[in-house]
Amino acid sequence: MEYTQEMKNRLKRIEGQVRGVLRMLEEEKDCKDVITQLSAARSAIDRTIGVIVGTNLEQCLRDQIEKGEYEGQNLVQEAVNLLVKSR
Repeated sequence: MEYTQEMKNRLKRIEGQVRGVLRMLEEEKDCKDVITQLSAARSAIDRTIGVIVGTNLEQCLRDQIEKGEYEGQNLVQEAVNLLVKSR
């Protein structure tokens, strides 16, 4: 699978969020603020997982259709399993 620059940029932003949370801990910021930032990072990770799984599913389906080996149900189930496993 080819990982796009968009995917990499999402992960770099998440990395920055996590660094920010570490900085907040070092500065002994309020628990509520720390949890808010951690929740935002978790949401960003969940969205990134969705983008990666969706893009991969699309590429696999295109490849199978082009090769005449279409087995969409299996690929979709595999993608759903990946999403469920990530939660």
